[in-house]
Amino acid sequence: MTSGDLVERVTEAVLGGVDLVQLREKDLSDERLLELAGTLLEAIRGRAKLIVNESAEVALAAGAQGVQLGEAGPPVSEARKTLGSDALIGRSVHSLQSATQAEADGADFLLVGTMFASRSHPGEAPSGPGLMREVSADTRVPLIGIGGITPENAAEVIEAGASGVAVITNILAAQDPQAAAAKLKEAICVEWRVSENPADVR
Repeated sequence: MTSGDLVERVTEAVLGGVDLVQLREKDLSDERLLELAGTLLEAIRGRAKLIVNESAEVALAAGAQGVQLGEAGPPVSEARKTLGSDALIGRSVHSLQSATQAEADGADFLLVGTMFASRSHPGEAPSGPGLMREVSADTRVPLIGIGGITPENAAEVIEAGASGVAVITNILAAQDPQAAAAKLKEAICVEWRVSENPADVR
């Protein structure tokens, strides 16, 4: 997929209801990543927030809203020092221990995975929504489920304690990214309504 295709698909996804975009292109130089971040920010026009994977410096230079740190990535404190108190700083976690440590370190939200088998990360064994339940019981920051999530299984992740979900393949590989995003968001919203009003199931 070219950068132009990526920007077009992300823009369509935002129109479908995506409200947070993570720019994760590990093979790009910082210069190219900065250029792509700027193009994405122009394309989404404030309809969604943009966070950059790992590099607080690129996020700052681009004017992105925050950074997503890997489980073994830079300390939250370093990213906070670079980006300031208003920035969104997330941490990817794959265990309860990592989650509680990330929260203690000051992460604003946690990306919890891997929920289900994923085409984008075929070598990672899924933990299932059970991990989300464990993390939800012991943390207070918002949790985002990731890994093999589709409209058919997203409700399981929300029911387990997630505030939202993160996807790659289900939207970016879809024939119609806008429709795919809208379908996924509707599945999440239905579960939110059921969770808030368990007697009002339609």
